Amino acid sequence: MKKLLFATICLFGLNAFSQQDSSRKGEQAKQMTPELLFKLGRVSALGITKPDASGQKSVIYKVTTVSVEDNKSSNKTYSMPVNGGSATEIKEYENLLTDKNISKDKKILYSEEVKISKVLGKDFYPKLNKSEVQIYDGLDYRHWDTWNDGKHNHVFYKEYKKDAVGIDIMKDEAFDSPQKPFGGDEDYIWSPDGSKIIYVSKKKTGTPYAVSTNTDLYEYDLASKKTKNLTEENLGYDTAPQFSPDGNLTWLQMKRDGYEADKNDIIVSFKGMKMNLTAGWDGTVDSFKWSEDGKKVYFLAPVDGTKQLFEVNFPGLTRIAITVQQITKGDFDMNEIVGFSGQSVIVTRTDMNHASEIFSYNLKKGDWKQLTKVNDEIYNKLALSKTERRYVTTTDGKKMLVWVVLPPNFDPNKKYPTLLYCEGGPQSALTQFYSFRWNFQVMAAQGYIVVAPNRRGMPGHGVEWNEQISKDWGGQVMQDYLSAIDDVAKEKYVDSKRLGAIGASYGGYSVFYLAGIHNNRFKTFISHCGVFNLESMYGTTEEVFFNNWDHGGAYWEKDNAVAQKTFTQFNPIKMVEKWNTPILIIQGGKDYRVPIGQGQEAFQAAQLRGIKSRFILFPDENHWVLKPQNAQVWQGEFFKWLKETL
Repeated sequence: MKKLLFATICLFGLNAFSQQDSSRKGEQAKQMTPELLFKLGRVSALGITKPDASGQKSVIYKVTTVSVEDNKSSNKTYSMPVNGGSATEIKEYENLLTDKNISKDKKILYSEEVKISKVLGKDFYPKLNKSEVQIYDGLDYRHWDTWNDGKHNHVFYKEYKKDAVGIDIMKDEAFDSPQKPFGGDEDYIWSPDGSKIIYVSKKKTGTPYAVSTNTDLYEYDLASKKTKNLTEENLGYDTAPQFSPDGNLTWLQMKRDGYEADKNDIIVSFKGMKMNLTAGWDGTVDSFKWSEDGKKVYFLAPVDGTKQLFEVNFPGLTRIAITVQQITKGDFDMNEIVGFSGQSVIVTRTDMNHASEIFSYNLKKGDWKQLTKVNDEIYNKLALSKTERRYVTTTDGKKMLVWVVLPPNFDPNKKYPTLLYCEGGPQSALTQFYSFRWNFQVMAAQGYIVVAPNRRGMPGHGVEWNEQISKDWGGQVMQDYLSAIDDVAKEKYVDSKRLGAIGASYGGYSVFYLAGIHNNRFKTFISHCGVFNLESMYGTTEEVFFNNWDHGGAYWEKDNAVAQKTFTQFNPIKMVEKWNTPILIIQGGKDYRVPIGQGQEAFQAAQLRGIKSRFILFPDENHWVLKPQNAQVWQGEFFKWLKETL
């Protein structure tokens, strides 16, 4: 669940996203609104070009704009000198970037969906081709928002010329590469000499597929047409393969099968050995990229409520110790390493006041340069919210980071309604992300203080802290939530009689659970695609491995004390008799991770208990809300509910 939810104010002196002193703007400064949020350009980097005749590189990036009226988005592509300067719109960019999918000897690597398995009624009964039937002998019959129709993603290669015929290297296999539902061409690569293809696949089908996270790296030899498993001994995730400049295969690895939020380490295959570069480091890796000289690996990872750039040296067979170092610091998130240019690394970056832009960071000087400024014109006219770090002592004596987001033009002499934000995952980092739905800037601009605790179960505070939520969904983490809101509510500028709790997915579960234990702290609740009934969730969700790990087993295992505690003590449906507070319940009709019945059960319980409640169904949306007009309705209903009840 974590990888899906994620769902995405800098306080240091050199920050290019400097906080603006909204008091200088006076009352004329605009404030962020849901409508204005959708006018922002959404920046994504495509890569860095090869040097031109003068030795200069450029960064290629895409800007996506949304038309709410047309209910669709459109893209434009730009090129900008990597050292900064004017952007130029371009139509074609493929020849400007190195294409990893084209081999040294000019073969192209790609993927296509192939019909492999019989599933549909007409597959079994060809004469009944108008039948509308689906027949399954095992789980994995649906995933995320799509029913399994017997088609699988396969990796192909062919000569890079017109009319070339593709060769399916996974012929007749009922397995996927790229991995469904979110895998892309990062799941396959050429070997440096073009003689082999490395690809990611979980070679399991049916029920074994649904209860496992055991993806492996496979090597296909073009000459022998044979495939071998390179990571057979590892039982968890093996993902993100890439080769170092010296030809050493490198990837990300989690060790334990069934645990999707396990510590993610960088593994290098070197001279017959598999070297774990981050084994001794107390954190988990998001993504990585080799330095151009092959001596270091740079990676991004959550740390203390942010996402920062780290480096780890590669010693080879020398006696030099492996050392991990944090390179950047500040209240921002670095979301992607685009590439390198001289002494600088090019990245994308956000904070709670700014959507993604592209930056250059000088590794020698330690200074920043903002390259793209797609949304500066809008932001320069806004009074920005203020984000503060707060460290709260938990009930078990630990120090917990809590982000507190204050409204623009904040007046400490006023009292503000305050929202406790419950993050999903459950093991997603709560960092300086910028979401186009759960947007703290918009919430604060409507006059709400946002309290966002880095509660138990979040990466960035050590592996132990991250793991303490598993099999304890309703335990210490719930006390962490209450410690955070109780601490902030002591401030004179918080209206302690106007507190709300909001969240999605595990955050939605948190809202349902808090509704039964909050002892009248909160005046309103909002739960989006939240888990309400752990038993029915176990019987209808598609990634069963997640429930097995986080809940400790199945609800029918009467001799399993851990599972029985989860399905009784930590099950929100068991505490409905204590509900007494208005609640808004939002649900996606095509959400198969937290299926529609979860929202229906919760709404029916609230209604039959006579509690003010509202059910908002998005029939064609999944765990997220992706269509522009649906997203605007979501924002409208979100704030309308708060006005009605808070």
